[in-house]
Amino acid sequence: MIPELRHDFNKRFTAEKYSAFLTRLDERCGTHVEFRVCETPCFFPAPLIESMQQAGAELIGRLVGNEAYLAAARRQIPAAFLAPHETRRPLFVQVDFGIIRDASGNLAPRLVEIQAFPSLYAYQPVVEDVYREIYGLDLRNKPYDQLLQRAILGDRDSENVVLLEIDPTHQKTLPDFLLTEKLCGIRTVDIRQLRKRGNKLFLGDFPIERIYNRVIADEMLRRNIQAEFSFRDDVEVEWAGHPNWFFLISKFSLPWLKHVTVPECWFLDQVESIPADLENYVLKPLYSFAGLGVKVGPTREDIDAIPEAERSHYLLQRRMHFEPVIETPFGPTQAEIRIMYIWLDTLQPAGTLVRMGRGKMMGVDHNRDLEWVGASAAFLK
Repeated sequence: MIPELRHDFNKRFTAEKYSAFLTRLDERCGTHVEFRVCETPCFFPAPLIESMQQAGAELIGRLVGNEAYLAAARRQIPAAFLAPHETRRPLFVQVDFGIIRDASGNLAPRLVEIQAFPSLYAYQPVVEDVYREIYGLDLRNKPYDQLLQRAILGDRDSENVVLLEIDPTHQKTLPDFLLTEKLCGIRTVDIRQLRKRGNKLFLGDFPIERIYNRVIADEMLRRNIQAEFSFRDDVEVEWAGHPNWFFLISKFSLPWLKHVTVPECWFLDQVESIPADLENYVLKPLYSFAGLGVKVGPTREDIDAIPEAERSHYLLQRRMHFEPVIETPFGPTQAEIRIMYIWLDTLQPAGTLVRMGRGKMMGVDHNRDLEWVGASAAFLK
């Protein structure tokens, strides 16, 4: 999107550099990065990303400040995941934007999703470093290491803080877990490893006082994970990312948001008449993750297959036709930009993550057989 940087990068790119990039990235992460990482970073004009940061902050503020919305969202939390001692605001929020061309011909952001849950905070600065190192880029983003450490550790000793997941060594996000361990000095543990003694949690003989929560409720349910510790237990522990916010700011919020960046969206059970042009809509289950169950351009049969009793757990959203703005050897490619927020004293946009794709969906799992797509990074100028 910054022509001189884009053309220079494309001209200097070689397959050998990309191979060296992937090797170096694995070395820095301490494990193989299983998801596809794009051959190129993205170069964005700072005003475009700043407009996304501002829009994302406005959307988060509208949701956190809307008691009627929060009450409705809280009623959607499954009983097994309704945790006590809910915090007044989320600690981590991700706001994903695509880029369209508006009626005036200008590039503008449009909301894809919003979720109050951690993202690849520790991994993203590393992938930026490796892009710079291997490709000789004289660009740098503002560091946020200290902010992330404060958010994860609070005022607790690292030995009493854990990153909590399900089968963490088998998750594709393992590189981020290992880098988080290195940055914060904490351990990554499976939720089934925690033990309760009274109203306290332990890992072996170590009392656990704070949890950096990376457990996705949808995966717990799908895999029928059984653990001694339940989110609803009233235990003496702090949350670095209280689990209720995974539900409170999620796809459930989309029909509630009225903003220039937000496409029209309805709960499926509230759609009076199914549109004839379903190719211009997206069908989404409310609480799935990484694009599971999402149908772009659903058929009438897809909708009819959803039982009436379950339709309140689905959304029908007007589809945005995102502009392919990144020039690659395989043609123009779309970019989805994630603004990663951390909310301590103030709500701050900490980092930026990019996913590039040329298919109907932007997730890395949906672009595995293509080149110059996948997870990427953003550099601003």
